[in-house]
Amino acid sequence: MSSKEDILKRYRANIQQRFDMPDLSDIRATTYAEPLVQFIKMSEAVGGQVIEVDKGRDVNTLIRQLYPDAQQIASNLPEITIATRNPDTVASAEALNGTDVGIIRGQLGVAENGCIWVPQTMREKAVCFISENLVILLSRHNIVNNMHEAYRSIRFDSVYDGYGTFISGPSKTADIAQVLVMGAQAARSVTVLLMDDDH
Repeated sequence: MSSKEDILKRYRANIQQRFDMPDLSDIRATTYAEPLVQFIKMSEAVGGQVIEVDKGRDVNTLIRQLYPDAQQIASNLPEITIATRNPDTVASAEALNGTDVGIIRGQLGVAENGCIWVPQTMREKAVCFISENLVILLSRHNIVNNMHEAYRSIRFDSVYDGYGTFISGPSKTADIAQVLVMGAQAARSVTVLLMDDDH
C-alpha cells in the first residue's frame, strides 16, 4: 500500500459522522431580464471590449481596423482570411509565439460574469493564451444567465474533444506590489465580436 493510500485509509477510519450530499436540483441562480445587455456590461467591467457586428459587415475589415499594426494574425476559422498563421498547421505551439492577434470562436457567453466558453477547436490551443490580443467571435443568441446554465450547455463536438476554457476579459494580476499588470498570463486585450448565427 502506498503512503497516499495509507493516509486516506486512516482518514476514512476516523470519520465520526457522515453526511449525505446536498440536493443541488433546486438551486435558484441569478437570472436577468436581458442576458445580452448584462453580458456586455460584465465583459466591459472585467476589461474586455464588446462590439456588436451588424449583419453583412466584413469581420476581416473590422479586425484590421481594430488592430492596424498587427503583423501576425492567427486563426483557423474559415471566414478569417487575414490570418498569417493557422494553429492547425503550425509545427508546434512555440510557432505561435509573437502572435499579435488570435481570432477564435466562443461557444457561449455567461451574463453574470462576462465569461465565454471556448472549447478547443484547433490543434494548438496556445493561440488562446499566447496572443497579445484575442478576438472572440460569439453568437449574440448564445448567451446564458449564469454558470449553472453554462455548465449544462457545454458540449464538445470537435476532433479535439475534452478540453475547453472560460475566458473573461484580458489577463491581469495585481499580486506584486498591488500594481495592475495586463497580459501577465495571457492576452493583453480581449475583444468580443457579437454576431448573428448566419453572419
